[in-house]
Amino acid sequence: MDGSGADLADDVLEMLGQLRRGTRKASGRPFAERPLAGAQIELVRLLRRNPGLSVAEAAGRLGVAANTVSTLVRQLVDAGVIERVADEADRRVARLVLADEARARVEVWRDRRSVIVGQALSTLTAEDRASIEAAVPALSRLASALAAAGSEGGGQ
Repeated sequence: MDGSGADLADDVLEMLGQLRRGTRKASGRPFAERPLAGAQIELVRLLRRNPGLSVAEAAGRLGVAANTVSTLVRQLVDAGVIERVADEADRRVARLVLADEARARVEVWRDRRSVIVGQALSTLTAEDRASIEAAVPALSRLASALAAAGSEGGGQ
């Protein structure tokens, strides 16, 4: 990696892709009998961490249009993965939660992924682990910058 803008961007994207593919290959999928698309998994992961979001709130967190999330919700409700629950304060608003079985499967999958990544990290040198730990805040800021660029129409 030479650190120039375009080359660094290509290197970061390549490494992120390799990490995702390697983790997915090693840990499998939470719904192997009916594999979910990437966007569906993102929504499921978001609802695992933030149960009770509305469609609009989920769309804002994911950085996509509300109608996109509505489509994902409809698919996942039909598959029995997500449930819509009426908001107690405003019955017109639906809150999104994972179905009990789906939540249990996602928790096991998340735990499996964490163990696998933890085991892989343990094979690295202390220096490599420290470098990765030190990079996490910068990667978080990069993710925020990308989200901001996307919300300003930079991804159009």
